Amino acid sequence: MTVTALVAPTVTDYEASVDLATLVVRTAHDEQVELAAEQLRLACKCAHCTRARFDGRFPERFPGIAITGIDDLGYGLNIAFSDGHNRGIYPKNYLLRLAGH
Repeated sequence: MTVTALVAPTVTDYEASVDLATLVVRTAHDEQVELAAEQLRLACKCAHCTRARFDGRFPERFPGIAITGIDDLGYGLNIAFSDGHNRGIYPKNYLLRLAGH
């Protein structure tokens, strides 16, 4: 009997694109996915952004937003953006879900 285990891809590497408009993520399955900076900024789940959504103050778009910094926290990435926002922590499995995995 053959048992096939389904193993979720894990993030092994990442970088911002040259133009800072995209986060490029590589997985242990040799996949590469790209997430637009605007998509990431809109998907931030930090307390500040969650409260702004609740209060109806969260923007619907972030045109021209760029990634200005990435810190690896082990389980996730802390991503800073050109609008000054740097509170968002994106768990690596959340990044893959945002990319459709």
